[in-house]
Order: sequence, then C-alpha cells, then structure tokens
Amino acid sequence: MQHFPLFLDLRGRSVLVVGAGMVAERKIALLRSAGAVVSVVAEAAHPRVLERAQAGEIMLSLGRFEPCRLDGAWLVIAATGDAALNAEVARAADARRLWCNVVDDAGSSSAQVPAIVDRSPVTIAISSAGTAPVIARRLRERIEALLEPAVGALAELAQRKRPLIRVARPDLAARRRFYDWLLDGPVLDALRRGRGRQAEALLDGALASGDTRARGKVLLVGAGPGDPGLLTLRGLRALNEADVVLHDRLVGPEVLALARRDALCIAVGKTPGGDHEATQRRIHALMSSHANQGRCVVRLKGGDPMVYGRGGEELEYLRAHGIDYEVVPGITAALACGAYAGIPLTHRGHADTLTLATAHRHDGARPDDTRTSRTRVYYMGVGGLSGLCERLVREGLDPMMPCALVENGSRPGQRTIHAELGAIADAAVAHGVGSPALLIVGEVAALGQRLAWFGEVLTAQAPGSIEPRAAERVAA
Repeated sequence: MQHFPLFLDLRGRSVLVVGAGMVAERKIALLRSAGAVVSVVAEAAHPRVLERAQAGEIMLSLGRFEPCRLDGAWLVIAATGDAALNAEVARAADARRLWCNVVDDAGSSSAQVPAIVDRSPVTIAISSAGTAPVIARRLRERIEALLEPAVGALAELAQRKRPLIRVARPDLAARRRFYDWLLDGPVLDALRRGRGRQAEALLDGALASGDTRARGKVLLVGAGPGDPGLLTLRGLRALNEADVVLHDRLVGPEVLALARRDALCIAVGKTPGGDHEATQRRIHALMSSHANQGRCVVRLKGGDPMVYGRGGEELEYLRAHGIDYEVVPGITAALACGAYAGIPLTHRGHADTLTLATAHRHDGARPDDTRTSRTRVYYMGVGGLSGLCERLVREGLDPMMPCALVENGSRPGQRTIHAELGAIADAAVAHGVGSPALLIVGEVAALGQRLAWFGEVLTAQAPGSIEPRAAERVAA
C-alpha cells in the first residue's frame, strides 16, 4: 500500500489554495462542500473565483505566494499552471509539516485527492496513488452506477438510531443481522421513495417487534427500446436486486444479461394473436406468488412500463393484493426511435404538440373522443396555468376533467396535486407550486390518487380546498 487512506474533517478548518484558475476552482468547490474555510492566493483569478470572493465564500489575496501564507492552514493545495511555483509551495508546506496536494504532480504531493463517490455521510474514495487517475475515475463511474443515492439517507438514519439499535440488539451478531435488514429491506425502499418518516417508523417498529423478515416486492422496470446502453441506472440496480425477472418478448438477451447471475428469468411476453388476457392473468399470478415468498420481482417491460405496457393494470392488481411496488421509468420507443433516426419530435417553429397513440384498442373500448380519451401533458405551464386551463375549457374539455400537477417530478421534494381542470390553477396557487412542474390532464390522472408510490400527494376536494397526505405505501 503506497498511501495510507484517511478521511479528513475539514469543517471550520483553514485550507490554503495556491492558484485561482479553473483547476483551482474545482478544488475550491470540493473543499467548500466539505465545510473548509478556504483561502486563495494567486496573482490573477478566474471570474468564477472572483465571484466567490465577492460573495464572501472564500478569502482571496491577489499577489505572489509567500511561505507566511501557510500560517494557520491545515492543508495546502497547489493548483497553479507554474510547475516551479507548485514545487515551491510543496517545499514550504513540507518544511512546516503540512499535507500538500500538488495537482497533476504525484511526486511532489504528500497528499492525494481521490476520485470520490459521495453518498453523504457515506463517502467512497478511490486512489491510484496519482499514477493512473483515469482508471480511478472509471472505477468511480462503475461504483456510482451501483450505489444508489438513498444509501446516504439510510446511513444518516442509522446514525441517529444507533443508540437505540445498540440497546435493542446488544448481541453483536444480532446487530449485524439488523443492519443487513436495513440495507436489504423496506427501510431503504421507503427512503428510495422519498418517505423519510415512513422509513423511520419501519425501523422503530422492527426494533420493537423484532420482526425483520424479508418482504417481497415488485419493481416495474422499463427496459428501454432495445439498446442495453439506454437502460437507466435505477433499472440496472433493479436487475442486480432481482430474485425473479418476468420479461416481455421484446426485451432482448443483451438486457437480460445485465440481471443478477442467479436470478430466475421467466418469459411472459404476449404473442400476436394469442390469448392476451390469459397471459396477463399468468403474469399477475407469478408476481403475486414470488412476492409473497419474500422475493424481489422485476417485471421487465420493453420501453416504458406506463406507456402502452399495461403498467397501470399491474399496479392496480398489486395494490389490491397488498404487494409493495415501485415503478422504474424507461425510455419509451417513440423518444428513442426519433432520437436514433435524427427526428426531433418537437421543434420550435415546426411542432409544439406530440401525441403517442396505439394501433390496438381494448375490446369494447369506446370510439375515440379527443376530449375525453386523450391524455394531455403540458410542460413549463406553471406561470400560465390559469390561462391554459381556461383555454382547454373553451376548446371543449369538461371543467370536471381530472388533472394532476407534478412538481419536482422524481426528485426528493416531489409533490403531486390532484384537482379538476376548473380548480387546478387555484389549488396550485394555494399550495405555492413552482417550476419545474408538469400538468397531466385526462381521466388517467385520477388513478394517481390510489396508485401513487413516491413523494407527497395533495388532493383538492373542491376549488381552493386542499387535503395533503403522503402517497400510501401499497402494503399499508
């Protein structure tokens, strides 16, 4: 081992950066994220560094480096484009027994800045001792793909609950099993869904009852249009979690090869002219059977599971049978095929509306009525929401048409407001909805009040009346 790995607590401690170019700016940003008090000395500064100084984020001194600048520093970063000056800084730091990192010069450095995977408070650092930074960066990319963001929130929760866990599980082996359950069980699932209070309640309940049995779940995962490179990171993680993969006919072997090696893969695809309803009943039965045995089931669909993939029907079945579920969106074929063919589906001056339609209709479906059977999704509509709703009513839409306004979609602060078309604008104002937000208009919008699995859901029972609730966990 050429270097001893060590994590430094720089909160409130002084760090000197010599140099103020773009390379130095990247180091400054990293140091500030760790809570360091950053001082910078350079003969000239990049505009972004000047902005930081003017905002009071750093202390900037314009002038030549002098050894006295090291007074009070805990760490030194030499990030100038002058090799001789960098070497001078390293020698001065060494004379004072200060750790010094010289950017792109491992031989002159007494400290290395590694490639970092940040899932605070969990941090993973990868170092090649300065000899092969590209390899370290590539390894970081691979770990980033496998380590989901919710792990940080789980570690923070476990840190807060550590004294209670030690009391409830005094035996070390039992405590280790409990932490394994935290990583593999419903607590992490709840955090992944943006439900911190629910995660804490699950942890407290398990400590009180001692029940840490595995609970099955189903992940509806979009496999994308076929190119395995278009599978999302969350989709890849889901395949790595899977005990069972129920896959459609259009999911290729290249995507299936990304699943966990010992996962059971079952083809459940529908064939043209076949009995689709019987096949769907078999899919429901397989999801239920494996999930009730405590397994993680990935229902892998081509494209996106919620676009012509019967995803809604499967969610309704899972909810009705008390089975936990999650939806992992995929790139739907329309977007992928357009992009791969060089065809922009919207283009300023050419097309401002996009319609996705199927050539197949459900038996007994009513004739197409664009006012009722169409789902409309409007981007960037918060500022003009009232005018948009008025226009839709003038064009013939029923003011009672269900709507959903999704704010910060898929982010930790996601909120969904449900209201009728005639009331959604008032509801948005009452609850202070801001950009980014999408407006979904159509009968399917009402389903979200029952099938939501992520974030906060708010329902306007009448114009101006809003009833908040957390999106229910299906098993509840």
